[in-house]
Amino acid sequence: MGGDRAPSMVIEGLRVALERHPGARFLVFGDEAAVGPMLGRHPALAAACVLRHAPELVPNDMKPTAALRLRASSMRLAIDAVAAGEAEGVVSAGNTGALMALAKIVLKTLRGIDRPAMAGIGPSARGDFVVLDLGANVQCDARNLVEFALMGEVFARTVLGLRSPSIGLLNVGAEELKGDERVRQAAEVLRASHVAPLFHGFIEGHDIAGGTVDVVVTDGFTGNVALKTGEGTLKLVRDLLREVFSSTLAAKLGYMLARPALERLREWLDPRRYNGAVLLGLNGVVVKSHGGTDALGFAHAIDLAMDMVTHGFNAQISAELLKLRGESSAGEGPEQGAATALAG
Repeated sequence: MGGDRAPSMVIEGLRVALERHPGARFLVFGDEAAVGPMLGRHPALAAACVLRHAPELVPNDMKPTAALRLRASSMRLAIDAVAAGEAEGVVSAGNTGALMALAKIVLKTLRGIDRPAMAGIGPSARGDFVVLDLGANVQCDARNLVEFALMGEVFARTVLGLRSPSIGLLNVGAEELKGDERVRQAAEVLRASHVAPLFHGFIEGHDIAGGTVDVVVTDGFTGNVALKTGEGTLKLVRDLLREVFSSTLAAKLGYMLARPALERLREWLDPRRYNGAVLLGLNGVVVKSHGGTDALGFAHAIDLAMDMVTHGFNAQISAELLKLRGESSAGEGPEQGAATALAG
């Protein structure tokens, strides 16, 4: 029931997802009177779905604390289904704060993870990259940044299909002495860990779009600012191109000549390709779709959830944490103490 055009957008997104993944099966939570007839218009989709009535919904302006008190909302029942093992992941286009709060309390974090992180995918000059955290944790310590790096590396391998994804810590400079103590301490631990060959070091803001690394790691405050800045820049570029190519007759003729290339650019920068922020580090897969997306964008969010389930994302995270803990117990010197404090 979440999203600007729900529930019709969600049902259409499920239909697109089923065409891509014919073997998929879905639990659908919502107002049966509204959703039932929509499913009925798509017999193949209806056969792949089990509709469960949810008498309550979480409005977009509801505070997370209030959403926690709604035990029969579509969002709560969907997350409960994951906790009960009836489903392996949940996708919602609803209230972001409520989804994060409910997922944390109901599903809880994986063993060894201090805080879950919100991750998203974006375009760069070298291809797609993953950035985390995007706002789940405004303040982070060194342990959190190390865990984000490990989760981001697994995400890049499983979802982006990168064999050896590079990791960068977002900082105010690339030099080793730059940044505050938590960032420098996290860098020390990563350099001494099993992901050291993948750790690029510190990166700056311009490195994100430049594609310097495949995994951008930062705290939720900085990550959210970077995300909104990138979204605003893409919108500015689109608006400027539209204005330039419609300003004069010669510009319109130029657009006709450049149209094939511009169409490729539009497809590459299409925000629907990058729809779906993922809460990493929970006992279950949780994907947050943008509330303003359409069916194609929602289907992409479902793709993300299915990729993570298919590739055993959480099991791989647990394996990475075991490696880090093993290194911290076997290591020596000052780096050992830092690793033990961060991974214990």
